[in-house]
Amino acid sequence: MSDEPYAVRAARQRITELIRAAGTCTLTTISLDGRLVGRPMLLQRAAFAGELWFFAYSRSATVRQLRVNPEVEVSLTDPGEQVRASLSGTARDDHDPARAARLWRPELAVWFPQGPATAGLTLVAVHVTAARCWDRAGLRGTDLLGTAGSAPAVVGVHPDEATGR
Repeated sequence: MSDEPYAVRAARQRITELIRAAGTCTLTTISLDGRLVGRPMLLQRAAFAGELWFFAYSRSATVRQLRVNPEVEVSLTDPGEQVRASLSGTARDDHDPARAARLWRPELAVWFPQGPATAGLTLVAVHVTAARCWDRAGLRGTDLLGTAGSAPAVVGVHPDEATGR
């Protein structure tokens, strides 16, 4: 009997714990001229099931960048436990009004004043394919997902996305 299902379940639980403790993350994309660009995003405290979901404007630099190069990285920090994680994968924009309504949080109204019906609103889905975690000692990184991969749950927004830049 394989431990793989348990290992994947345990990894997803650990990532969920990190997401809930962190509250925010840094989403890094690759700019059109090849530079790395990071921006803070708000995380939803939902269970991690393999994808992270963020709100953005469809004309923002973030969305333009991931349309050209979908490779992204998401960094999380649990300040209390001094644990850091790096989640990498591919991103896509996904204009899905029904999903936006389901994922909506009142805190997002600061950037999207008309709620999920805000003109130009889209979702960014990050399909996580690798996750590494470093503990407070910082001596070793742990590959959380291994080769098992991942499979929908977390929401965030970049404050500057409200400007549509």
